[in-house]
Amino acid sequence: MDSIIIWEWVGYLASVVVAISLMMSNIKKLRWWNLIGAALFVAYGLAIDALPVALVNFFIVLIDAYYLVKMYKAEKALNEQP
Repeated sequence: MDSIIIWEWVGYLASVVVAISLMMSNIKKLRWWNLIGAALFVAYGLAIDALPVALVNFFIVLIDAYYLVKMYKAEKALNEQP
């Protein structure tokens, strides 16, 4: 299979994953799905030499990761209270 076609499918997959993330009512699941979709878009953007696509999605990955860490820390602190 041609590498251009493979990367095109990675772009489609990334779009579907981001769309799925936006349908989540659970914010933690939304962040995880969105992080995966954005990471796929980073790979896609780099593969097709679309630096703006890669950079904005890398920023989204960082934002999702930041809030996931924040949520898990808050959850852990809540569970440790007597």
